[in-house]
Amino acid sequence: MIRHAEVTDVPVIHAMIRELAQYEKVPHEARASEEQLREALFGDRPAVFAHIAETDDGEAVGFAVWFLSFSTWRGVHGIYLEDLYVRPGARGGGHGKALLAELARTCVERGYERLEWSVLDWNAPAIDFYRSVGAVSMDEWTVNRLTDEALRKLAGAE
Repeated sequence: MIRHAEVTDVPVIHAMIRELAQYEKVPHEARASEEQLREALFGDRPAVFAHIAETDDGEAVGFAVWFLSFSTWRGVHGIYLEDLYVRPGARGGGHGKALLAELARTCVERGYERLEWSVLDWNAPAIDFYRSVGAVSMDEWTVNRLTDEALRKLAGAE
């Protein structure tokens, strides 16, 4: 079952984010606190959204965290999937596909024309899974990022 996350899910989402960071070999990068997640997801002006994948007995086994993007070429919003994670013991049970299908339904219902995300180039199981649902790799695009010192320096804060 897939459902919208509730404020009581924040500790579970936080734990799974840390599991995902461990899987991606960058546990030191997962610095968000439960309080930050609670504010981002359920504060006065939430700009981030989450869905939870559960087993039939209600155990949370995965999540999708996403936010709205915008295509200047198409003139409409889309969804950017920040993180999709299914716990190892639950993989292969259809939870990841169900999470993606829920986001695809949200796009179709709201008139959004894109569902996009990034995947690490070494994560062959994820790449194969995404291809199996029809996702197309945007190989001609390179992701760029500013963080920490470089971000502050460009902003003139250092």
